[in-house]
Amino acid sequence: MINQHTILLIGGDQRQLHVIEKLAKSAGQIILTGFENVQLEYANVCKQHISEVDFSSLDSILLPIPGIGNDGKAESKFSSEDIYLTEDMFRKTKENCCIYSGIITPFLEYIKKTTGRNIVAIFARDDVAILNSIPTAEGALKIAIEETDYTIHGSHVLVLGFGRVGMTVARLFSNLGAVVSVAVRESADRARVQEMGLTPVLFKHLPDELDQQNILINTVPFHVLTKQLLDKLSDQTLIIDLASRPGGTDFAYAKEKGISAIHALGLPAKVAPVTAGEIIADIILE
Repeated sequence: MINQHTILLIGGDQRQLHVIEKLAKSAGQIILTGFENVQLEYANVCKQHISEVDFSSLDSILLPIPGIGNDGKAESKFSSEDIYLTEDMFRKTKENCCIYSGIITPFLEYIKKTTGRNIVAIFARDDVAILNSIPTAEGALKIAIEETDYTIHGSHVLVLGFGRVGMTVARLFSNLGAVVSVAVRESADRARVQEMGLTPVLFKHLPDELDQQNILINTVPFHVLTKQLLDKLSDQTLIIDLASRPGGTDFAYAKEKGISAIHALGLPAKVAPVTAGEIIADIILE
């Protein structure tokens, strides 16, 4: 039962505060590391430095959503101290201790192999990715409104990629009256884009489509907006890159060309931390 569990939350961002709020109503003991700069008043919540944590007592661990750095460092927006995790700490946990992270970084992949612990990549789950695509799309819309001097309605918007985020982004901008095209590779995706009343564009035909676009929104986690493609863009085009680091845009060349290219990372935490936190908490409770 979750109400008998001991859960350790380490660092993170604004989302974690709302995870704590929801878990505090259902979980047993919650230990926080990296939260000394925030006031939290829950009867079953306590703060400890990483050196004070009894890892052998833990049933679950929630790491920062971006994972852990290659040096074992856990980032926290609520602490002025550096937090480092070691293989030995994870070895001390119970064999059935479940460890949650947004993504599996190389450090966590190593921990998983050497300790045999179960590490869950929250964002690899379809349900989380689909729900998270909503604040991501809203964040992209917010950027588009703030960074342009024309309405979204009637603007020509090209979405690169038609995965879980790309589909939500394309639908949102279309619902606001934008003229939306979607770059796809698969025939099934091309058919779905057409079914949604949007215009499919094969990636190999991108060079012929770029000069008429006002906004490009990339969701592909590969280097797709190369120098050759950026040369096809007007310097008035806005690029919003939603792909994880390093993104899919040659940002240095875009800057050289005078094209505004924004690498918009972590939008759910920035535009809707309550919703993003509740999504994470629901997965842990489940």
